[in-house]
Amino acid sequence: PDLDELFNNLKNKFGGLFGSGGGKIPSVPGGSGNLKGIAGFIAIALVIVWALTGIYIVDEGWRGVETRFGARSKVTQSGPHWHFPWPIEDVELINVAANRTTRRDSKMLTRDENIVIMSLEVQYNIKDAQAFAFDVRDPDNTLQQVAETAIREVVGNNDMDLILTEGRAVIGSETKAIMQEVLDSYNTGLNVLTVNMGEAQPPEEVQDAFDDAIKAREDEQRIINEANAYRNGVVPQARGDAEALLEKAEAYKTRVVKAAEGETSRFNQLLAEYQRAPEVTRERIYIDTMESVMSRSPKVMIDIESGNNLLFLPLDQLLSGGSAGTGFSQNGGDSSSGSTQSLMDEFKRNVSRSRTRETR
Repeated sequence: PDLDELFNNLKNKFGGLFGSGGGKIPSVPGGSGNLKGIAGFIAIALVIVWALTGIYIVDEGWRGVETRFGARSKVTQSGPHWHFPWPIEDVELINVAANRTTRRDSKMLTRDENIVIMSLEVQYNIKDAQAFAFDVRDPDNTLQQVAETAIREVVGNNDMDLILTEGRAVIGSETKAIMQEVLDSYNTGLNVLTVNMGEAQPPEEVQDAFDDAIKAREDEQRIINEANAYRNGVVPQARGDAEALLEKAEAYKTRVVKAAEGETSRFNQLLAEYQRAPEVTRERIYIDTMESVMSRSPKVMIDIESGNNLLFLPLDQLLSGGSAGTGFSQNGGDSSSGSTQSLMDEFKRNVSRSRTRETR
């Protein structure tokens, strides 16, 4: 009974929808009422199927852009959704998480009027699905044209040497900024992630000259690196040598100053003694000086009192004779002693003669 009631309700609703008069379907002789009931059931089933076609699921990282009779309606996030099926509403699913890439190779003119072949790679994604779907007819093609325009502007404002060497990173960042500004002004819904500059190449006609220039630049950099390495080795060594010389000079200064102070102190002490006893001090200085000098001399000169003669005492021969005798046998020692004794006798005779002359 419940099922019959459900079918009756559906027939009444669709009967009213098709103008059957108060939701009742008049009976027709010969079974026409049964045919109309079957037609109503089929119509209901078709409506249900049509309504089910409006169910859609938005995956993670995607957006659903709904349109109603061709006009923008709303943007749906990830998850299950339903909209009025076609032809009333429609939905376009757009991947906003995927990174897209475009590449272009073009000949460009630099500021110093040189031609270079630049390779440009742009990575981007979609940040506004509704703007991407409605505000620009072909956003991807628009981005390619904007990229070429931006890179031409940046290359035209720089010299060839900068572009071919370390200027590629700067050119890439400037190109990205210009592209994003233009794309935002067009409301494309695109977001520029990176702009990578490939290796710039000159035309084939000047390739040899370009290679020579690159080689010269590399040689220049190599020589600069070698010079820097030599400087880094020499300068610390020179600083170390300078520090060593300064330390030696400081030590020498300290030693000289201390020695001078000692000499000054000794002289002041000697001056005080001299002021108390001049004669004794002079005699003492003379004796100390003679002792210091004679202790290092192998020859001694003896001044005989009350006479004008000087006696020569060959101490070096006596010492050498005595030293030589130590290495001989007992007989050799006797002969050395005899030689020493003869020298002493000769010395006594000379002294005796000198006294005799003084007596006369």
